[in-house]
Amino acid sequence: MDIAQLVPQFGGLVWTLVAFVLALSIIVTIHEYGHYIVGRWSGIHAEVFSLGFGPVLFSRTDRRGTRWQVAALPLGGYVRFKGDADAASSRPDASVEALTPEERRQTLPGAPLWARAATVAAGPVFNFIFAIMVFAGVSIVSGIAVDEPVVGQVQPVPQQGDTLRTGDRIIGIEGQPTETLGDVFRVAADLPAAATASYEVERDGRRIAIEGPFPFPPIAGSVAPGSAAQDAGLRAGDVIVAVDGAPVNSFEELRDLVGLSEGKPLTLTVWNGTNREVTLTPKRQDIPLPDGGFETRWLLGITGGLVFSPETRRPGPMEALTLGATQSWTIVTTSLSGMWHMVTGAISTCNLQGPIGIAETSGAAAQAGTQSFIWFIAVLSVAVGLMNLFPIPVLDGGHLLFYAAEAVLGRPPSPRVLQAFMTGGLALILGLMVFTLTNDILCP
Repeated sequence: MDIAQLVPQFGGLVWTLVAFVLALSIIVTIHEYGHYIVGRWSGIHAEVFSLGFGPVLFSRTDRRGTRWQVAALPLGGYVRFKGDADAASSRPDASVEALTPEERRQTLPGAPLWARAATVAAGPVFNFIFAIMVFAGVSIVSGIAVDEPVVGQVQPVPQQGDTLRTGDRIIGIEGQPTETLGDVFRVAADLPAAATASYEVERDGRRIAIEGPFPFPPIAGSVAPGSAAQDAGLRAGDVIVAVDGAPVNSFEELRDLVGLSEGKPLTLTVWNGTNREVTLTPKRQDIPLPDGGFETRWLLGITGGLVFSPETRRPGPMEALTLGATQSWTIVTTSLSGMWHMVTGAISTCNLQGPIGIAETSGAAAQAGTQSFIWFIAVLSVAVGLMNLFPIPVLDGGHLLFYAAEAVLGRPPSPRVLQAFMTGGLALILGLMVFTLTNDILCP
């Protein structure tokens, strides 16, 4: 292979690494700032706030005596509070015992139980708050669909017919009334695949009948980062008009043909003004179902949708925050369900990504556009917050578990017990990292 062939691969690798480091740095900063600020509010002094590990590249000490630093290995971060023997707050420093009561109160081990618990819990909580704010912001910027079936923008397709227009209110499809946007989805989902469909619309105050494009064409509404479709160069707005030479008129037909392939390579005829052919191999994925289960499918990694984008409105702040919280909760419940199904063997453990897989997804999300990358960071922030709440020593959830035991027993666990659990927790985390890294390398 010559240098000219290596350049694009090298550029893609650099782009992936930059996107991964940027995403991780944002999430770690939010997480550790939660620990720092709540600790400060609780009267606990932070000696070091570090973004990254290893040799220090830059640092400064603020007027409160906290050293803020950027280290050479941007793969995490930490806040070291006064009285900590290490960055993980796994045990108190021996010098704590020699401090005065006032000085001891400023340490993490010497603070009241409520202050320690609040400080530790703040990291994951800030991850969740950040994600909710991002999801809310995206909904405000992008808008949400109105209830009435009003056409916002029509997607170009080869069979336009007497095209729908922006502002059309769809009164009926194939003779079936559509009073709401939900009716449009319901009616369109039951239609047999065809090149066009008959519509009754209200346009400029008049009711007219038109022959327009099929409501659910085989169009890529969006392309998932790291999917087979993105790897093959498909973009949102591409229309798949044929699979292995067989014409397709609806997204359902496309989905059925991909499912029947069982992972064999497919040649797609793709239209976006002109036809081109791409060959790609569907990827096997376990998809969460509304009832909490999972279904294994062969997927290209594109989502379908109506041939038009509905008219939108901007939600108010409270509505947007509610949508953001709902989205975050959905990610949490889906993640927990997925983990349970992997443990029970119902779905493949290949669904668990390691650092390489997350880095590849970061780069793919960044290539898909700014909004896609921001959305990915928010999703990853929820995942990091959730993971840190697991009751595993060395994680925040492990510390909270020890604090709960202290609240019940009236005393903290002995240093020997604490150290044993911390060692076991570290071994578990390292084992999980090796397992996920193996997944990244061996899983298709």
